[in-house]
Amino acid sequence: MYPRFIEPRVREVLEDTPVVLVIGPRRSGKTTLVHGMATQGRRYLTLDDQTTLDAARADPVGFVRGLDMAVIDEVQRVPELLLALKKSVDDDYRPGRFLLTGSANVMTLSRVADSLAGRMESIRLLPLAQGEIRGTRPCFLEDLFQGHLQPPRSPLLGEDLMELVLAGGFPEALRRGSERRRQDWGRAYLESVLTRDLQDIAEIERLSELPRFVRVLAAHAAQLANYSRFGSGIGVSYKTAQRYVGLLEKLFLVSSLEPWYTNRLKRLVKSPKLHFLDSGLLSSIRQFTMDRARLHREEFGIALETFVHAELLKLVSGSGLRVTPFHFRDQRGNEVDVVLERADGAVIGVEVKASATVSPSDLSGLRKLAEAAGSRFVFGALLYDGEAPVPFGARLAAVPISCLWNGSAS
Repeated sequence: MYPRFIEPRVREVLEDTPVVLVIGPRRSGKTTLVHGMATQGRRYLTLDDQTTLDAARADPVGFVRGLDMAVIDEVQRVPELLLALKKSVDDDYRPGRFLLTGSANVMTLSRVADSLAGRMESIRLLPLAQGEIRGTRPCFLEDLFQGHLQPPRSPLLGEDLMELVLAGGFPEALRRGSERRRQDWGRAYLESVLTRDLQDIAEIERLSELPRFVRVLAAHAAQLANYSRFGSGIGVSYKTAQRYVGLLEKLFLVSSLEPWYTNRLKRLVKSPKLHFLDSGLLSSIRQFTMDRARLHREEFGIALETFVHAELLKLVSGSGLRVTPFHFRDQRGNEVDVVLERADGAVIGVEVKASATVSPSDLSGLRKLAEAAGSRFVFGALLYDGEAPVPFGARLAAVPISCLWNGSAS
């Protein structure tokens, strides 16, 4: 079992909150995490069990009434349970009564979010971070906000880095012995999610469109969201494409990275950027292999940016920092792949380059971000396929990608 960055936070929240919901993609490790907490009188129930599912659907109130402290796995399969939990919690507000998991973000359903306001806290669990796989506690974000980075202890370079990026972070995929078998797993996973979990949160008349739509999105991964273009790829309208993207976000297949904005710089692009949440799954959908990565470095750059974006989200979830991720792009094409803004307004930028060499022009987007953020700008890092940090002036440096999982043993 891999140590998960969010586990201490889940245990902390259980000490003062009646309901805790761990949400994230199916097969990302939620069940393994919460199953270990089904002790000391906390009963474990999974709605993947047909008998349990039927009982919960038939009488949600009666189902909850019989529980004192419980773990309920895959709660999105019966959203009505969350309404029943409200009454139970209002009658008995002890902390830690219910630990839930969901493979779809039921908190985006207004009737659910409103009912449990102030009674429940949600924590996101994505597929494995590199630090979790390696058993380290990365200090990458903390170091960036302090404006300095240490060289990675054992940097991964070249084809070793490629292989890591294309594998992604789903535990079951990583257990597959070959690239072909990992990609087979990814395609089967996508089919299962689109036919099973999607039906728990929405009625889709033309369900057969979704796999094709996901392939369209994969072809435009790490780009600005263009719903007209997405829709035209399968012959649907702008609004339908926007709805489909929203559903895929609820299933944690993709996420929209909102633009960072400041009044200091008016001419900014205000469209979100679309990302897949696992580089291995993206590679499976695009049928992007090591052989293609060797020949098409630009396409590998898309997978690498996807990987870095997901790693940063995992580090944010597992840290004590209050940080919001954005992207930055102005109308002249200057851009920064990820902007992290701390609650106090401090800003760092992270740009990604799939290369072992860096030139000063590669940091132009970070310089523009520094100009826009002014005194709030703390540091800009250009992640590259290298062994050691290289300074490029005040508060700017080229930084090895391996620094993402640099840290002490956990």
